Amino acid sequence: MPYYPDMLEKKIEQRLRVMAKKAGGLAIKWVSPGFDGVPDRIVILPGGRIIFVELKRPGAKPTPIQERVIETLRGLGADVRVVDSTGGVDEIFG
Repeated sequence: MPYYPDMLEKKIEQRLRVMAKKAGGLAIKWVSPGFDGVPDRIVILPGGRIIFVELKRPGAKPTPIQERVIETLRGLGADVRVVDSTGGVDEIFG
């Protein structure tokens, strides 16, 4: 996967929204007051497929609180992805 250090998280998030829409779904911004560290977007696709997506600039990693929330969601059986490139977005829909 190519690495583009100048790619902003905003561009990756834009790609996620576009790809979700093309797939007939939604990429909803998730803000949860009082519950820090939730992933940035909830992607809901046809057939009831739900994916939580934490977006990062290329090479960046989730913060410790984000890691705890990701592990909690995964422990509950949720599909949670950490994406730091447009290629990572494409893998979700591939």
